[in-house]
Amino acid sequence: MKVRILSALLAVSLGTLGAGTAGAQNKQLTIATGGTGGVYYPLGGGFGSIIGKEIAGVTATAEVTGGSVDNLKLIGSGKTDMAFSQVDAAWDAINGKGKFSSKLPVRALAVMYPNHMHVVTIDGTGIEKIEDLKGRRVSTGSPGSATEVFAFRVLEAAGLDPEKDIEKARLGVAESVNAMKDKKIEAFFWVGGLPTAAVTDLAATPNTKIKFVEIAQLTQKMNAKYGPLYAEASIPKATYSGMEKDTNNITVWNILAVNEAMPEDLAYNLTKVLLEKREDLAKVHKEALNIKPELQSVKRSGIPFHPGALKYFKEKGIKVD
Repeated sequence: MKVRILSALLAVSLGTLGAGTAGAQNKQLTIATGGTGGVYYPLGGGFGSIIGKEIAGVTATAEVTGGSVDNLKLIGSGKTDMAFSQVDAAWDAINGKGKFSSKLPVRALAVMYPNHMHVVTIDGTGIEKIEDLKGRRVSTGSPGSATEVFAFRVLEAAGLDPEKDIEKARLGVAESVNAMKDKKIEAFFWVGGLPTAAVTDLAATPNTKIKFVEIAQLTQKMNAKYGPLYAEASIPKATYSGMEKDTNNITVWNILAVNEAMPEDLAYNLTKVLLEKREDLAKVHKEALNIKPELQSVKRSGIPFHPGALKYFKEKGIKVD
């Protein structure tokens, strides 16, 4: 009897130990994204779901944040595991410039898709060109976002002082759209993928005709000061209802960033899933189709790649020089 009791107790103990070990192997990751009205947040949620299916013992959830600047600070402090970011903000982060008081240990896992700068207004404001923003009520993006960084650089290139020449609001894209509907602002800046849900909502608003201000002519001046981070591009007229023609604008690449201390095998697996499951991710947002192996390069990432990502690239014959 004593032997049977001891055996039973031992079995229970081993079972409890096994359950504890299995629990210890489960890793919960967080993905810093942006506001709910942009592209980062749905992509983060979709990527988290795919990670849970593809990497054993790992789950991931998306977090709403102020945007790239906040995301990079969270990565640098170890408060989040992954983050979406624009390359211009990431470059500032590793160099301790702009919004960053010190150099952050941030590395890229993959180059994603180009972010388009939208300078949005509507019929009736009288705003036709970037210089017309002088003296107007304008949202330059939420605090902690790369939209704000980008917007200030556009205004500066156009000869406008963002602190003196506009009546500045600091709103995310969803809040900017609501403020535009309520006539509290006359224009707003937004950097995101195509299409962005909140901008689509504004374009579909009854008795509202959306207009975009062209800024491509400022690209060379911005690159001369900040480096070759920006590229001329366009928003096709089919992107948002009411557009009468393509709008010439500026883009900057997005990356998936992590702390340089992330274990190499985890970084390898995350890079593999992002690049190999992009068609699944595109079911959440079509910009995921632009996350391509052939676009992986240091010229686009702006910052060094994590060793785990480089290991994956080497295995697949992807040259990132």
